Amino acid sequence: MNESQANRRQFLKESITTAAGLVALPTLPDVAIGAPAIISSQVLGSDGKPAAVRIRFSVIGMNHGHIYGQVGAVTRGGGELVSFYAKEPELAAEFAKRFPQAKQAKSESEILDDKSIQLVLSSAIANERAPLGVRVMKSGKDFMSDKPGITTLEQLAEVRKVQKETKRIYSIMYSERLENKATVKAGELVKAGAIGNVIQTVGLGPHRIGLTSRPAWFFEKKQFGGIICDIASHQFDQFLFFTGSNQADIVASQVGNLHYPQYPNFEDFGDVMLRGNGGMGYIRVDWFTPDGLKSWGDGRLTILGTEGFIEIRKNIDPGGREGGNHLFITDKKETRYIDCSKENLPYGEQLVNDVLNRTETAMSQEHCFLATELAIKAQKQAQTIHLKK
Repeated sequence: MNESQANRRQFLKESITTAAGLVALPTLPDVAIGAPAIISSQVLGSDGKPAAVRIRFSVIGMNHGHIYGQVGAVTRGGGELVSFYAKEPELAAEFAKRFPQAKQAKSESEILDDKSIQLVLSSAIANERAPLGVRVMKSGKDFMSDKPGITTLEQLAEVRKVQKETKRIYSIMYSERLENKATVKAGELVKAGAIGNVIQTVGLGPHRIGLTSRPAWFFEKKQFGGIICDIASHQFDQFLFFTGSNQADIVASQVGNLHYPQYPNFEDFGDVMLRGNGGMGYIRVDWFTPDGLKSWGDGRLTILGTEGFIEIRKNIDPGGREGGNHLFITDKKETRYIDCSKENLPYGEQLVNDVLNRTETAMSQEHCFLATELAIKAQKQAQTIHLKK
């Protein structure tokens, strides 16, 4: 195995310990340390009961470990993983260890030509996901991508065109909302009017870089899309969801490579200010999580309402409570803490329902596209930061 292959394998192992991976696979402690784990044929659904198989799905491209969280979500919702394909033999071998029940396809076309497959999942290299999604939709299948699901406005225009023509689902798994239990709970509270009308979200998405485990494409902006397009797509999704905005403008955005000159096409910091027709938002993302933190990142979301506010600590409560999924709510009466670790995660089941019923219960198609459109536009118009230090 050469150095590049070793880095890819290590990257997949470490990325499985992100919020999406750990939440989606709660019964697999070995996954957290990157050890091979076999997925049981009996998988629990979003309600904690065994999920009955309702659709057949496949995976094409697994360059990021988020694919394991994606598979976990759909499986919980009633999907059966039947086949997979990856161009990279070492990635396919690792995936086969996790899912020995799935057939390894000889080519992408073998999956696309299989009429029994209803949904295709992918965490391919970021700038390859949209073209793949177009091919998937043209083959008559629905598609679920890791974020960023689209990296340029040109890709977005083509995806929108083909989605409209084919009427297939193009879903992007914004896992910091869809697969984070505290954020799901916050959605229920906001919908119930617990903090009045939402007027602003502040989303922070710090990450640990893990230089030695990252594959080469991770440092190439053309391939990963830029830090705002990539990481901040989560925060744009949450902004739209919690403020109820269906239109928004980028007020200001900036990006920089402040600490890694050896990777000239990389970005390690980005932030955005935006204004929608339902509220305002601020976003900050970075690759500066220190090794001393017991998590890959202290992801936070603050939701400001007219009658109170909610703060979510997604992955860790530094110096406080153990684990993740922490929610704090302050209203006119008191401040309360809610442990969300036992909340259900409905996205996988909702997506499977949408595949079967041709509905939009997991996420509207326009919301999915608007979140990524805003991320791309903020990335495209961002000013470059140059610090004199």
